[in-house]
Amino acid sequence: MTKALLKNFQHSWSQNKYWVMSRSQQAYNEIRLLAKNNEWSLAKDARYKEILAELEGKEPTVKTLTVAYQHIWGYFKKSANQAERETYQQLMALLASDPADDQLPSFLKSLAEKYQVEYLLEMRWPGE
Repeated sequence: MTKALLKNFQHSWSQNKYWVMSRSQQAYNEIRLLAKNNEWSLAKDARYKEILAELEGKEPTVKTLTVAYQHIWGYFKKSANQAERETYQQLMALLASDPADDQLPSFLKSLAEKYQVEYLLEMRWPGE
């Protein structure tokens, strides 16, 4: 394992974590197991990249999107004002009833910008 290889994985994972979660909880769990104890190898890196490639063709479901959005919402739930909380609840309800009209990425991105959550601003968004 090289430190550079591990660092590259960690950076990539920070960008793709919720995107992966929005497509497959099983893939998310597999990647977490690969990264266990920060032990990284060329074989693990190859498997990680293979998982990402497999997910490119997989569409998220309402269930997987809901889980990912709930995790992202966790960054704001204490700082969001009442109007933002209500908008979040309305958009989650809309997602359940009309998945084609998914407005949560743009709403959550606006909150990430407002509250300057750099981690979220640099990531690949679920639903995109």
